[in-house]
Amino acid sequence: MRDPSLRWTAFAIPMRTRFRGISVREGMVARGPQGWTEWSPFWDYDATESAAWLRAALEAAHEPWPAALRDRVPVNCTVPAVGPDAARDEVATSGGCRTAKVKVAERGHALADDVARVEAVADALGPGGRVRVDANGGWSVDEAVTAIAALDRAGGGLEYVEQPCRTVPELATVRRRVDVPIAADESIRRTEDPLRVKTLQAADVAVLKVQPLGGVRACLRIAEQIDLPVVVSSALETPIGMAAGLALAAALPELPYACGLNTLGLLHGSIGGDLPVTDGTMRVGRRAVDERGLATHTDDVLQARWDARLGAVEQVGA
Repeated sequence: MRDPSLRWTAFAIPMRTRFRGISVREGMVARGPQGWTEWSPFWDYDATESAAWLRAALEAAHEPWPAALRDRVPVNCTVPAVGPDAARDEVATSGGCRTAKVKVAERGHALADDVARVEAVADALGPGGRVRVDANGGWSVDEAVTAIAALDRAGGGLEYVEQPCRTVPELATVRRRVDVPIAADESIRRTEDPLRVKTLQAADVAVLKVQPLGGVRACLRIAEQIDLPVVVSSALETPIGMAAGLALAAALPELPYACGLNTLGLLHGSIGGDLPVTDGTMRVGRRAVDERGLATHTDDVLQARWDARLGAVEQVGA
C-alpha cells in the first residue's frame, strides 16, 4: 500500500562524469513528518532489492534519527576513473579531504591507467594523505592480487581495497594473499546474508550504505553484529539522501575511517542545497528541498516511469 502521507516527486540530475556506469542520477523525494526523504535505487536493482531502499526512505520520513555522538563527520573525496590531471583536480577541490577513494578496474581502463590515477592522487594529497581504491568487484582473484600490489606501490601504501572481487569467497581468498586490508561493500549490501563476510573472514572493513541496507537503524544493527570497523558511504544520493548517511555516521560508537559521503560533486546540480566540506568534514543534519529547483529536474514522463516503479516495489512490500 502507498503511504498516503507522502507525495513523491521524481528527479533526474546529470552527472559531471560517468560514474558507476550511469550519466544521470534518478530517484524520488517526498516530505514526511520528520522532513524530506529520498528513494533512489539504481535501475539494476529489482523490485525486491529496491524494497530495502524504500524502507530506508520511509524511516527517514517518519522517524527521528538516532542520537548523534558527533556533529561533523570526516569524509574522503571520491575520484572517478579519470586521467591523472583530473584526478589531481578532484583532490584539490575536495574541501580539505586528507583521504581519497579512487575508482579502479573500470571497463575500458588498463591497470596502467589505474596506477597513473593513484599515483596522481597520492601526489596531490601529499605526506600524511590516505589513498583507498574501489574496484566494485571488477577483478578475478589473480587479477586482484596483481593489481593490489601495483596500486599499493603507486599509492605509497593503500589504506584498503574496497570490493576487489564479486563474491564473498573470492574476497576471503584475496584477503589471505595480500597484505592490504580488504573492505566489503557489495558483498554486504547486495546479499541475503550481510554477515557472511564476518563468517568467512573475508574483510577487514565493512562499508555500509543506508538506502540499500534498509535504513539507519538497520545499518546500526549490522554494524553491531558484524564487529568490523565501519565506513559509511553514499549511494550517489542528493543532499536529502546524504543526510541519512551522515546520521548513521554520527550515531556509530566508533568512526575510525573517513566516510565516503562526499559525492555531491559528481552531480551537475542539486535539489537539497549545498552540503559543503570544511577541513575534510561534513555537517550532520536534515536537508530541505528548494521546490522551485526540483521543478527543473523533473517532467511528466520521468514522473510516470518512477510512479510505476514505486508501485511495483510497494507490491513486493517495504
